[in-house]
Amino acid sequence: EQTGLPVITEVMSPDDVELVGDYADILQVGARNTQNYSLLKALGKQEKPVFLKRGISGTIEELLMSAEYILSGGNMQVMVCERGIRTYETITRNTFDINAVPVLKSLTHLPVIADPAHGTGQWDLVGPVAMAAVAAGADALMIEVHPDPGSAWSDGAQSLTPDHFAKVMNGLRPVAEAVGREI
Repeated sequence: EQTGLPVITEVMSPDDVELVGDYADILQVGARNTQNYSLLKALGKQEKPVFLKRGISGTIEELLMSAEYILSGGNMQVMVCERGIRTYETITRNTFDINAVPVLKSLTHLPVIADPAHGTGQWDLVGPVAMAAVAAGADALMIEVHPDPGSAWSDGAQSLTPDHFAKVMNGLRPVAEAVGREI
C-alpha cells in the first residue's frame, strides 16, 4: 500500500491459498512445490495470477504439466518461469537453461519469465544471463534488488543493488533492440 507496487509472494500449502490471495496480487509456486499437486489444484480454483517456477531438477514437460493442473481448474492466468536447474556444476547455484526459454515459447501460449538470479546465484552473472534470456525471447525477468545485499535475509549473493539494477536494465535495451524487441 505504501509503494503502490503489486506484491508477489510464494504460497506453499493449499490451505494458505485463500489467505495469501487476500493480500498478494500474484501467487508464486516455488521450485520445491512445482509438483505439489494439491497446491496446484487449489491455485486452479482461485482467480489470482500464478507464477509457476520450474522444479529444481524438473524437465520442461513436467513444468508444462504442472501448469496444466492449474489451468484445468479454471485459472488461465499462469506464467511459467525458468529459474535454473540442478546439474553437476558447483560454481553456480543452478544452471540457467537458456534453451528452455525458446522451447517454452514454442510449446505454450503462457508467458515465459526468466529468473537469472536463481539461475546463477551470483549477482555479477545476473546481467549477462538476463541479456541472453531477453535475446532468447523471455517475456519478463525476475530480478532481485536490495539496497544492502550483504544484510539481506535471503538470497543476498544474487541480489543487485539499485545502481547495479539500473546498469543491467540499461544494458538490456540494446540487446532487445538487436533482436527486434523493446524493454
